[in-house]
Amino acid sequence: MSRSPFRCVAMAATLAALAGCAGAPLPDVSTIREPDLAFLTQVAPPGAALGTCWGKTTEPAIIETVTEQVMLQPAQVMTDGTVISPAIYKTETRQAIVRERKETWFETPCAEDMTEEFIKSVQRALSVRGLYSGSVSGVMDSRTRAAVRRFQKPQGLDSGILSLAAARQMGLSQITLEE
Repeated sequence: MSRSPFRCVAMAATLAALAGCAGAPLPDVSTIREPDLAFLTQVAPPGAALGTCWGKTTEPAIIETVTEQVMLQPAQVMTDGTVISPAIYKTETRQAIVRERKETWFETPCAEDMTEEFIKSVQRALSVRGLYSGSVSGVMDSRTRAAVRRFQKPQGLDSGILSLAAARQMGLSQITLEE
Protein backbone atom coordinates (compact mmCIF):
# COMPACT_ATOMS: atom_id res chain seq x y z
CA MET A 1 0.00 0.00 0.00
CA SER A 2 1.46 3.37 -0.91
CA ARG A 3 0.99 6.48 1.18
CA SER A 4 1.13 9.94 -0.22
CA PRO A 5 3.12 12.55 1.73
CA PHE A 6 -0.07 14.62 1.97
CA ARG A 7 -1.91 11.70 3.56
CA CYS A 8 0.89 11.27 6.14
CA VAL A 9 0.79 14.99 6.99
CA ALA A 10 -3.00 14.90 7.30
CA MET A 11 -2.77 11.82 9.52
CA ALA A 12 -0.16 13.53 11.75
CA ALA A 13 -2.33 16.68 11.99
CA THR A 14 -5.36 14.59 12.97
CA LEU A 15 -3.34 12.74 15.62
CA ALA A 16 -2.07 16.06 17.00
CA ALA A 17 -5.61 17.46 17.18
CA LEU A 18 -6.91 14.33 18.93
CA ALA A 19 -3.96 14.30 21.33
CA GLY A 20 -4.62 17.96 22.21
CA CYS A 21 -8.24 17.16 23.01
CA ALA A 22 -7.38 14.19 25.19
CA GLY A 23 -4.44 15.88 26.92
CA ALA A 24 -2.16 13.08 25.68
CA PRO A 25 1.39 13.75 24.44
CA LEU A 26 1.93 14.42 20.74
CA PRO A 27 3.26 11.54 18.59
CA ASP A 28 7.01 11.31 17.98
CA VAL A 29 7.65 12.84 14.54
CA SER A 30 10.81 10.77 14.13
CA THR A 31 8.58 7.73 13.54
CA ILE A 32 7.08 9.24 10.38
CA ARG A 33 8.71 7.26 7.62
CA GLU A 34 10.28 8.28 4.34
CA PRO A 35 7.68 8.52 1.55
CA ASP A 36 7.28 5.38 -0.55
CA LEU A 37 8.85 7.22 -3.48
CA ALA A 38 12.31 6.28 -2.21
CA PHE A 39 13.25 3.03 -0.57
CA LEU A 40 16.07 0.59 0.08
CA THR A 41 15.74 -2.66 -1.77
CA GLN A 42 17.19 -6.15 -1.53
CA VAL A 43 17.05 -6.39 -5.31
CA ALA A 44 19.85 -4.75 -7.26
CA PRO A 45 19.52 -3.30 -10.75
CA PRO A 46 20.70 -5.42 -13.68
CA GLY A 47 24.50 -5.50 -13.91
CA ALA A 48 25.12 -4.47 -10.27
CA ALA A 49 28.19 -5.91 -8.60
CA LEU A 50 27.66 -8.61 -5.99
CA GLY A 51 27.69 -7.38 -2.42
CA THR A 52 26.53 -3.87 -3.28
CA CYS A 53 23.46 -2.25 -1.73
CA TRP A 54 20.94 -0.12 -3.58
CA GLY A 55 18.14 2.36 -3.15
CA LYS A 56 15.57 3.40 -5.69
CA THR A 57 13.45 6.50 -6.21
CA THR A 58 10.34 6.51 -8.31
CA GLU A 59 8.89 9.66 -9.82
CA PRO A 60 5.29 8.98 -10.80
CA ALA A 61 4.06 9.78 -14.26
CA ILE A 62 2.18 13.04 -14.70
CA ILE A 63 -1.03 12.51 -16.62
CA GLU A 64 -3.17 15.38 -17.80
CA THR A 65 -6.73 15.44 -19.15
CA VAL A 66 -6.78 17.19 -22.52
CA THR A 67 -9.99 18.46 -24.12
CA GLU A 68 -9.87 19.39 -27.81
CA GLN A 69 -12.29 20.49 -30.49
CA VAL A 70 -11.92 18.26 -33.55
CA MET A 71 -13.41 19.35 -36.88
CA LEU A 72 -15.64 16.66 -38.34
CA GLN A 73 -16.75 18.63 -41.37
CA PRO A 74 -15.34 21.92 -42.68
CA ALA A 75 -17.57 24.90 -43.30
CA GLN A 76 -19.05 25.21 -46.78
CA VAL A 77 -18.26 28.69 -48.06
CA MET A 78 -19.20 30.26 -51.39
CA THR A 79 -16.60 32.13 -53.45
CA ASP A 80 -17.96 35.47 -52.26
CA GLY A 81 -17.38 34.43 -48.58
CA THR A 82 -20.97 33.57 -47.73
CA VAL A 83 -21.14 30.60 -45.33
CA ILE A 84 -23.60 28.01 -46.56
CA SER A 85 -23.16 25.70 -43.59
CA PRO A 86 -20.87 26.17 -40.58
CA ALA A 87 -18.14 23.71 -39.69
CA ILE A 88 -19.13 20.82 -37.46
CA TYR A 89 -16.93 20.13 -34.45
CA LYS A 90 -16.82 17.41 -31.86
CA THR A 91 -15.34 17.70 -28.35
CA GLU A 92 -12.85 14.94 -27.49
CA THR A 93 -11.40 14.37 -24.04
CA ARG A 94 -8.37 12.14 -23.59
CA GLN A 95 -5.56 11.43 -21.15
CA ALA A 96 -2.05 12.55 -22.14
CA ILE A 97 1.18 11.61 -20.40
CA VAL A 98 3.06 14.84 -19.70
CA ARG A 99 6.02 13.08 -18.03
CA GLU A 100 6.77 9.35 -18.04
CA ARG A 101 7.29 7.43 -14.79
CA LYS A 102 10.97 7.44 -13.88
CA GLU A 103 12.89 5.02 -11.67
CA THR A 104 16.36 5.98 -10.48
CA TRP A 105 18.66 3.39 -8.89
CA PHE A 106 21.50 4.56 -6.65
CA GLU A 107 24.13 2.72 -4.65
CA THR A 108 23.89 3.09 -0.87
CA PRO A 109 26.09 2.16 2.07
CA CYS A 110 25.07 -1.37 3.15
CA ALA A 111 23.13 -1.92 6.38
CA GLU A 112 26.20 -3.25 8.22
CA ASP A 113 28.04 0.01 7.38
CA MET A 114 25.24 2.20 8.80
CA THR A 115 26.53 1.97 12.37
CA GLU A 116 25.75 4.49 15.08
CA GLU A 117 29.22 6.02 14.66
CA PHE A 118 28.80 6.31 10.88
CA ILE A 119 25.41 8.01 11.26
CA LYS A 120 26.93 10.39 13.84
CA SER A 121 29.59 11.25 11.24
CA VAL A 122 26.85 11.88 8.65
CA GLN A 123 25.01 14.15 11.10
CA ARG A 124 28.20 16.09 11.91
CA ALA A 125 29.07 16.45 8.18
CA LEU A 126 25.56 17.74 7.41
CA SER A 127 25.67 20.07 10.42
CA VAL A 128 28.96 21.63 9.26
CA ARG A 129 27.31 22.30 5.89
CA GLY A 130 24.37 24.02 7.62
CA LEU A 131 21.88 21.32 6.59
CA TYR A 132 21.30 19.61 9.96
CA SER A 133 20.53 21.25 13.28
CA GLY A 134 19.49 18.29 15.43
CA SER A 135 21.50 16.45 18.05
CA VAL A 136 24.29 14.10 16.99
CA SER A 137 22.46 10.96 18.12
CA GLY A 138 23.62 8.29 15.69
CA VAL A 139 20.00 7.59 14.75
CA MET A 140 18.81 7.97 11.15
CA ASP A 141 15.69 9.88 12.19
CA SER A 142 13.40 12.14 10.15
CA ARG A 143 15.60 15.22 10.74
CA THR A 144 18.68 13.38 9.49
CA ARG A 145 16.81 12.04 6.43
CA ALA A 146 15.53 15.56 5.66
CA ALA A 147 19.10 16.91 5.84
CA VAL A 148 20.35 14.09 3.60
CA ARG A 149 17.60 15.00 1.12
CA ARG A 150 18.66 18.68 1.21
CA PHE A 151 22.27 17.65 0.54
CA GLN A 152 21.45 15.30 -2.35
CA LYS A 153 18.64 17.19 -4.08
CA PRO A 154 20.87 19.79 -5.83
CA GLN A 155 22.81 16.85 -7.29
CA GLY A 156 19.66 15.36 -8.80
CA LEU A 157 18.70 12.78 -6.16
CA ASP A 158 15.54 13.73 -4.24
CA SER A 159 15.78 11.09 -1.50
CA GLY A 160 16.33 10.98 2.23
CA ILE A 161 18.21 7.71 1.81
CA LEU A 162 21.95 8.34 1.88
CA SER A 163 23.58 7.46 -1.42
CA LEU A 164 27.11 6.09 -1.53
CA ALA A 165 28.07 9.01 -3.79
CA ALA A 166 26.89 11.53 -1.17
CA ALA A 167 28.75 9.66 1.59
CA ARG A 168 31.89 9.82 -0.53
CA GLN A 169 31.41 13.55 -1.23
CA MET A 170 31.24 14.16 2.50
CA GLY A 171 34.43 12.11 2.97
CA LEU A 172 32.65 9.36 4.91
CA SER A 173 33.06 6.40 2.57
CA GLN A 174 36.02 4.94 0.76
CA ILE A 175 36.47 5.53 -2.92
CA THR A 176 37.50 2.41 -4.77
CA LEU A 177 40.21 3.05 -7.30
CA GLU A 178 40.04 0.97 -10.46
CA GLU A 179 43.35 -0.54 -11.57
